[in-house]
Amino acid sequence: MNGTILIRDTLAELAQHKLRTFLTLLGMIFGVGAVIAMLNIGEGAEREALKTIETMGLRNLIVEGRNFDETTLLEHRKHSLGLTLGDVQAAMATLPDVTAFSAERTIERYAIISHFGKSDGEASGVSPSHFELSSLPFTQGKPFTEQQDRLAAPVAVLGSAMARQLFPAGNALGNYVKVNHVWLQVIGVLDEPFQGSQDFQGVELGGEQNQLFMPLNTAQSRFSSGHLAAELDAFRLQLADDADTAATARALQHLLQYRHNGIDDYTLIVPAALLAQQKQTQQIFNIVMSCVAGISLLVGGIGIMNIMLATVLERTKEIGLLRAIGATRKDIKVQFIAESFAIAVAGGVLGIVFGIVLSELIAFYSGWAVSWSLPAILISFSICALIGLGFGVYPAMRAAELDPITALQTD
Repeated sequence: MNGTILIRDTLAELAQHKLRTFLTLLGMIFGVGAVIAMLNIGEGAEREALKTIETMGLRNLIVEGRNFDETTLLEHRKHSLGLTLGDVQAAMATLPDVTAFSAERTIERYAIISHFGKSDGEASGVSPSHFELSSLPFTQGKPFTEQQDRLAAPVAVLGSAMARQLFPAGNALGNYVKVNHVWLQVIGVLDEPFQGSQDFQGVELGGEQNQLFMPLNTAQSRFSSGHLAAELDAFRLQLADDADTAATARALQHLLQYRHNGIDDYTLIVPAALLAQQKQTQQIFNIVMSCVAGISLLVGGIGIMNIMLATVLERTKEIGLLRAIGATRKDIKVQFIAESFAIAVAGGVLGIVFGIVLSELIAFYSGWAVSWSLPAILISFSICALIGLGFGVYPAMRAAELDPITALQTD
């Protein structure tokens, strides 16, 4: 059978029954669209997770002090001083894979003001390496130096949100801000970081945007803290590229337990483990959604088979006439398979459009990230076409096996 004639006859037959053809297409459209939307959202979530984890530092270990009520804290202080620079120095001395560190102490602030505005953000003293280890880029100025930290210089770096609050006109660099009773000169402003969500696997993110940073020694020498407060509120350790993150995290956990006399007054965060946990959760989501989308495609295939079987009964006399004028069983089989395949291909194309629209709608209303995946589109379309072929074989065989004489005598 000539290929051009086959395509023409196939399209003409489907066009004669537009509504029936469209209803048959719906199962394939929904199935392909669901697969594409699910895979696009999954790809977007994975890329967003990678960007998010970069702000935490994939090769970092983060230790944060825990908050307690005054009675519990008083009891803990009998056995543990909380996080200290001694913990950091011990980790640097005993863990060979640790290459750098940064420490942080939160200021008990009651006012952050400038000559142009005020802010309700937070203030912290940090090591100069904090910005590099936290992957915090600058849009203006630069971070403070080791010498400024050593001399307890009155300088500050502002997060992007705080800079807008304190200096609406955008003139933060070189001006002064007052934290409690201390004036600090702004030497840098952080860039607006990527922030897909406010937390990642239960860890809060994005606080840097509304925060003021000063040298750690400035915070310790110029600002007072409560008598029960720990020397540090958090610190992070950077590991070598070839380090075993899990093993180093376990070693750090044992070290801190020993130094804190078994008091659980800190939280150890392992960004690499959080990323692995997120990937596992995403994988489960993908499997579940793939099963749902697969069922939809299967139902669409059954719909194609049902319609094609009904078409065989409807066109029995036509099949007998074609056989009488010389058409072979192979010709009849190819014709019906071509029609089911054409339905599947049309459903796949429309399903791609539906999947793209569905992805955008889900992203718009839910705030989820979407990333286009060409393999997702090709895979879903290929599965749809194969289902059309597979479920079209049986009706085609039924049509080819009809006796020409009996078919011609059918009313």
